[in-house]
Amino acid sequence: MSREQVSISELLLSLDSSELQEAEQVKAAVNQQLFSPADRGGAVLSSLVEYYLDSSSPQAVLLLSSIREPHHKTLLEKLNESLSRPGSRPAALTLLGHLIRKQPPWVHHISRSPLLPSLLRCLKTDTDVVVLITGVLVLITLLPMIPQAGKQHIYDFFDVFGRLASWSYRNPGHVPVAHLVHLHAGVYSLFHRLYGMFPCNFISYLRLHYSMKENLDTFQEVVKVSTDQHSPAQISTDQYRPVQTSTDQCRPAQTSTVQHRSAQTTTDQYRPV
Repeated sequence: MSREQVSISELLLSLDSSELQEAEQVKAAVNQQLFSPADRGGAVLSSLVEYYLDSSSPQAVLLLSSIREPHHKTLLEKLNESLSRPGSRPAALTLLGHLIRKQPPWVHHISRSPLLPSLLRCLKTDTDVVVLITGVLVLITLLPMIPQAGKQHIYDFFDVFGRLASWSYRNPGHVPVAHLVHLHAGVYSLFHRLYGMFPCNFISYLRLHYSMKENLDTFQEVVKVSTDQHSPAQISTDQYRPVQTSTDQCRPAQTSTVQHRSAQTTTDQYRPV
């Protein structure tokens, strides 16, 4: 291990010191190394991410949220790598949630990075309810910041909704009720987010997907409940009643590239339950 790596490791051990003055000095030293020309390979940034994954350090979040272009590339690569490891996945999603809530200037680059497909893959395949809850909250917050991603991933977003709606209703993992409450809330919020951003496409997806017999129970217990409570627009549930439709009705419409203001959420939403 190089002297620089030893130095940053020692600094990170004192990053969350109870001594305020010491903590500020350490944070300044880490910040200096973080943007040093000598850290071309991103070793300091990677060490800082790993430190957060092990400790959930709020000071590490503050330092990582100060990252600016072009250093964001290394950060996104490190987050993507962390998502590929099941053991670090919940903490990596929590960190991603903290960072995007701060709306950094590089957040739109996520739509063109491997990190977005990795996030969607987790939500489509993972069976850890903590990962699903944290991941769907990240997606809900991220979507208004990357509306251009709808052109490529719109049906991936819809598939995530369909999978989580079914998972929360059938509970194949037999998870505790307390966890299901959080997942139900996430599915409900995702419904409103997708309807708000892609109304015509989403309705077409719902009609096609829930016209299949095996999905009718999920429609009645999850989707219909969401439409009944859709107070902003007072939408009739009749328009969501499963009907046979042609595939032409599900052809993607031109999605808007207008930036939406993200919903204000608390960091508690990203704390693994």
